[in-house]
Amino acid sequence: MSPVFDYLAANQERFVTDLCDYARFPSVSAQPKHAPDLRAAANWLANRARGLGLTTQIHETAGNPIITARTPHVAGAPTYLVYGHYDVQPPEPFELWTSPPFEPRIAGRNVFARGISDNKGQHLAHLNAVEAYLKTGTPLPCNLTFLIEGEEEVGSTQLYTFLTKHKKELACDAVVISDNGIPSLKHPALTYALRGIAALEVRIDGPSRDLHSGLFGGTVENPAMALCQLLGRLRDARGRITIPGFYDDVAKLSAYERKQLNALPFSPHQYRKLTGSPQLFGEHGFTPEEQRTCRPTLEINGLTSGYQGEGSKTIIPSWARAKITIRLVPNQKPKRVMAAVAKHLKAICPPTVKLTLTHGHGGEPYLVSPSGLLAQAALRALTAGFGHPARLMREGGSIPIVSAFKKDLGAETLLLGMALPDDNAHSPDEKFSLDAYAAGMRMAAHLWQELPRATT
Repeated sequence: MSPVFDYLAANQERFVTDLCDYARFPSVSAQPKHAPDLRAAANWLANRARGLGLTTQIHETAGNPIITARTPHVAGAPTYLVYGHYDVQPPEPFELWTSPPFEPRIAGRNVFARGISDNKGQHLAHLNAVEAYLKTGTPLPCNLTFLIEGEEEVGSTQLYTFLTKHKKELACDAVVISDNGIPSLKHPALTYALRGIAALEVRIDGPSRDLHSGLFGGTVENPAMALCQLLGRLRDARGRITIPGFYDDVAKLSAYERKQLNALPFSPHQYRKLTGSPQLFGEHGFTPEEQRTCRPTLEINGLTSGYQGEGSKTIIPSWARAKITIRLVPNQKPKRVMAAVAKHLKAICPPTVKLTLTHGHGGEPYLVSPSGLLAQAALRALTAGFGHPARLMREGGSIPIVSAFKKDLGAETLLLGMALPDDNAHSPDEKFSLDAYAAGMRMAAHLWQELPRATT
């Protein structure tokens, strides 16, 4: 194995250059104008994989392309699927970036760019590890299939269809995903649980047009005010969601889980500083770590109504709209929770306005036992790659495709993140640690030795 690690060390500078080249593509899946950029990013990655000798295909879909890339076949060896996504979140607001989001900037041991951590850097680290095997002639004791999509940030609609259609070709013994985080470089971690997600848009309509607030104010309901009052009734002062039935299926944390979670390096003071908030707020009776990873939440992601230009415009807006996402925990089901939310909103909406609900994407939460052979193999690879004992953790974010892998491929997923808490995923000045990038490559190289021992 030493040639593999020597190769990784010798090629670090080029790997960073490749990462910056990849991050320059503004592959924003939420904005149709970036469709050419998404295709360009897919082509770049496909060419990179082909150049290493992987059998690579770009699969056309009704949306953005999906890439598959396979290592040379090893007869009788187990197969693992490595998942990632080349699409990124919208970079707005641009004015809050220190440097342009698609012009990668290296400062110290970090590189700043949109999508650099979520998720381009993390899956590229896995590809670099495979390169080290192939270029040094070191036998891979397994078969690897890379599956990289371009719509993770908008719900992975095309990938769900693709999985169902190609389940035979994608059959595997386990799935590996690095699209999440770790507490620190000294605390690599296997994530054994994810929160699910359910998205919703709430629209309130009032008068048929914007009205003069002086001539009509006080006689018709203001949709913006009605929406704010409606949303304000969804959570109480102790941080608990007030929707009937919302918590019915929530799996209670065991004493063991609480002990594991509270053993992670977590400073509420540093966490507050990281968020920039005057004071932390969360559901009463739970620690901040539990609140952000183990408890369901309902968050307003955006509010839109009325005039928002310079100066004032004295109107009663004709409509108001809010975007909401709900984070789910084991054993909650998206459809059941969404039904409870819709029923409650309809019940408390005043008759002076019209309520319209539009359901968005959803995904179930995920939970896997950390004591299995595959999980233990992953912990060993993490420890070897990062040079520090690996831990167990839960993640507050959502990767809905994990449940689909279980359903369609019958495979467990190992979540081996490389992102750090201050990487600013989905925020201005997103970054990726070059030390995490290098450690992630070493971890991936160890992983392809450890997993086959656990599988065969």
